[in-house]
Amino acid sequence: MRTTGEITMSPMSNSGNLVPLFEKNAFDETHTDVGRLLQLSSQLQTSLDIDSILTEFSEDIQSLLAHDHLGYEHATQGIVFAVGKSARHKLSYQLTVNDEVLGTLFISRRRKFKPEESRLLENLLCALLYPLRNALLYHSALTAAHKDPLTGTGNRAAFNEALKREIELAQRHQRSLGMIVIDIDHFKAINDTYGHTVGDCLLKTMANCANNTIRLSDQLFRYGGEEFVVLLPETDDKGVKRLADRIRRNIAAMDNVCEGEHIRMTASFGVATLRKDEDGEALFARADQALYQAKKDGRNCTRIAQ
Repeated sequence: MRTTGEITMSPMSNSGNLVPLFEKNAFDETHTDVGRLLQLSSQLQTSLDIDSILTEFSEDIQSLLAHDHLGYEHATQGIVFAVGKSARHKLSYQLTVNDEVLGTLFISRRRKFKPEESRLLENLLCALLYPLRNALLYHSALTAAHKDPLTGTGNRAAFNEALKREIELAQRHQRSLGMIVIDIDHFKAINDTYGHTVGDCLLKTMANCANNTIRLSDQLFRYGGEEFVVLLPETDDKGVKRLADRIRRNIAAMDNVCEGEHIRMTASFGVATLRKDEDGEALFARADQALYQAKKDGRNCTRIAQ
């Protein structure tokens, strides 16, 4: 029996030496029951969630190959997964299907792996290849659908989903939630004067500046046009205002060079924190009203929602 997938084996910590590559497109019937392998593959194909697939794979092979930890990384898509506690002795595999890299899988335990166990795992991984590939394609499509193509931030659809999720978490655990609404000042005039290419350049610059200023727990979204929103979990009024002012000052201090033009940019900010029993629409409306007040008060300033 053969599979069209290719599994490439990376260095093993057992010996510290490189292990020969697993033969391309090969599956060894002598080390794995074919029926069980097909059953495993069928089970894994019932989900498109990467975490669920890898968790089930780890659980299903435990009786065949005891292990303490299974990890997975896909650098391009920014995926990191781990179940169990990492141990001393490891096997590491780069998974590839038709020259398409599916990521790297690690498996470890406290005692050494025998050669026949590594061959067994190679065969078991054949059942993982296509379910994992399908899940990665789905993840990629889902990510693209929630990402603004110009700035790389989350788009409005992503914002709506994140806002609903963060409000549910904040209300369930009685935690604070802050919101910052940002709008680039005089953006229409910039587009009219310098053109939309320069405008796009400034949008990307603004997004990069905000992303480099916010915390890892915060989330930045492009709401539309020149308007952006930041969600700040577990942040009170003072914390939201402090971060908004930091972003505002950083934007104003930048010397932006777009299409050979040196252009200064400022932005106005409206901030709000979630009230008890408030929904996302009401929270955004208050932050947006605060932004309107900042524009009215002369721009390049931050106003707090009432």
